[in-house]
Amino acid sequence: MTDLAHAEPATGLPVIDLARFGPDRERFLGDLRAAAHEVGFFYLVGHGVPAELTERLFAVARRFFALPEAERLEIENVRSPHFRGYTRTGTERTAGAADWREQLDIGPERAALDKPSPAYLRLVGPNQWPSALPELRETVLAWQAEALRVSRAVLRALSAALGQDDAYFDRWFDDEAAIHLKVVHYPPRRSTDQGVGAHKDYGYLALLQQDEIGGLQVRRGDTWIDVGPLPGAFVVNIGELLEIATGGYLKATDHRVLSQPVDRYSVPFFLAPRLDAVVEPLPLPPALAARARGVTQDADNPLLAAYGEKALLGWLRSHPRVAERWWSDLDPAG
Repeated sequence: MTDLAHAEPATGLPVIDLARFGPDRERFLGDLRAAAHEVGFFYLVGHGVPAELTERLFAVARRFFALPEAERLEIENVRSPHFRGYTRTGTERTAGAADWREQLDIGPERAALDKPSPAYLRLVGPNQWPSALPELRETVLAWQAEALRVSRAVLRALSAALGQDDAYFDRWFDDEAAIHLKVVHYPPRRSTDQGVGAHKDYGYLALLQQDEIGGLQVRRGDTWIDVGPLPGAFVVNIGELLEIATGGYLKATDHRVLSQPVDRYSVPFFLAPRLDAVVEPLPLPPALAARARGVTQDADNPLLAAYGEKALLGWLRSHPRVAERWWSDLDPAG
């Protein structure tokens, strides 16, 4: 039985075992290619992230969101021109509407650049950490390093599955790569309204660690399907840069989160390249190129090959309070 046949019953999403990349390489690459091409979302097991680290991550996340509001607002993101820090419930927007979540945005630990140009380089800067919970920093950065390792391994496997050398994308993932993660709390809500609105991720890959509460949905055709938690697994999805690189052979897929009547916690990690990366068409083998579906054309969500421009546009639209305070010289509509 192949990995593609091994699917979580409630959703039908493929389950891919990363541990097969070495000993069962060709069959593994076929299964991964099918999952990424046909669905764009899959569960990932065999990744080697210690369960103990994941448990510590969620424990410290719950402790952070249980802090008094004043201690969370000490690191509110409006204090950061780099969009780092704590976001109050209802102040991030997706698809033009407010999301019902509070979160902590974290990226690599870097100093802000002196007089950066182009404008997107102003995104580079330090994180904010709560003084009341010093252990948050160590735990989150340790998990971020593991998520980076895993997502880079998946990207290398996808490169091989698309007929390229494993290291095809590596030049964009040096110490300046613009990775980031969100530590997210969805407060209880009786109605199943927007936790996070429908969207696509604009990097290469996203890797999600869920708690035991559902709420994530993925669009399959005209239908939204539930993607519940699978113990020990990440949920991985294709980002817009891979859609651009493959001419639509791989597609970034719409997904959303519906509010739940109980607290929900999740940690998505976004594998993004250097801000100055410009995605070039990948030379697909003829058999795959013949099945490429073209890049999505959407006036409300243009897919841009220049990553820094796309990332900055996304941040400005999603966080209007930060944009107003620190980026008033730019047009958030692009």
